[in-house]
Amino acid sequence: MPIKPDRELLNQLIELRKTLHRHPELSGKEAQTASRIKKHLSETHPDKLLERVGGHGLIAIYESGVEGPELLLRCDMDALPIQEANDFDHRSQNLGISHKCGHDGHTTILAGMATLLGRQRPKTGRVALLFQPDEETGRGAEKALHDEAMDALQPDMVFALHNLPEFEENAVVVREGPFASASRGMIINLLGKSSHAAHPEQGNSPLNMMRNLLISLPSLPNMKDTYRDFCLVTIIHARLGERAFGTNPAEAVVMATLRSYFDLDMDRLSFMAENLVKHLAAKHKIKASVEYTEVFPATINHPDAFEAVIKAAEMSHSSVVTIREPFRWSEDFGHFTALYPGALFGIGAGKNHPGLHNNDYDFNDNIIETGLNIFMNLIRLKNQFNV
Repeated sequence: MPIKPDRELLNQLIELRKTLHRHPELSGKEAQTASRIKKHLSETHPDKLLERVGGHGLIAIYESGVEGPELLLRCDMDALPIQEANDFDHRSQNLGISHKCGHDGHTTILAGMATLLGRQRPKTGRVALLFQPDEETGRGAEKALHDEAMDALQPDMVFALHNLPEFEENAVVVREGPFASASRGMIINLLGKSSHAAHPEQGNSPLNMMRNLLISLPSLPNMKDTYRDFCLVTIIHARLGERAFGTNPAEAVVMATLRSYFDLDMDRLSFMAENLVKHLAAKHKIKASVEYTEVFPATINHPDAFEAVIKAAEMSHSSVVTIREPFRWSEDFGHFTALYPGALFGIGAGKNHPGLHNNDYDFNDNIIETGLNIFMNLIRLKNQFNV
């Protein structure tokens, strides 16, 4: 008889979720969160419990003892540097930090999976649960994948979920191929020559090059024949000089976020942006350097994993929404789907639910059960995976 989440377990998980919400931790600093999750996992008696995976990450492994496919389920644990606007009892107790992307809920769902697997092991193969830190910066998945702990795993398929406001509550949101965009932060440092503000002609301010960048960078995606699909450049920060009214500045910085549905387009877009910087630097006789941060690959859903999510949703009698276009936001789960067949799927948090990263957002506890059911059904289906 397939095991299902009961009301007692769901109530316990809601309390865990609210506890995690009260004590949010920023990317790379999830020590207290990991400690709470470790305690919960220990009570489920996994066959292996690996700690400090890619930082404060944890992996719990549940063996069947029978040869068969291996499944990896992953959640994210970090919070955001956002001051919470809510005043409910479980509001954040850490000033300027809060769970505004729902990672407290994602972690809770995977903790619930640990409880269910502790009660009933998979019939064949094994299931690994990865509690991943540092997702918001784009570093966590890559660090976890390069951790020696991952040598113990050889997943045949990988899955993760994300809650999605603006979709019907408990609807399962899927897409084959690109699901979430590639993105990266581009930092352009400019260096000219300073002079007295009374004699700007004696210096070489980066102002004109900076002005050209602010206009030209967002226009790069308009070169339609260059890219396979959607690309976007958003200027997110620009600074010229300092507050020194007697000085014609020598330094400037321009920061932009690059986005695309496909990694190849991201490579092309980055190449075009770097060439633009080189061209303008030569034209204006400015020294320029480019660096990148918060690099996220596109999350590409494998056809078989996509079909498995749909079957798992049907088994749960959940409505399915197949989106036409990928999401423009990014998720570092793309590092996993680049290595293993897998899928990231969404669960609707409600059409009128506050949006992700809004300061009044809170995870919808009503969708915990759906998350558990989809994951449990994926475990039941894993012997049918065609990869």
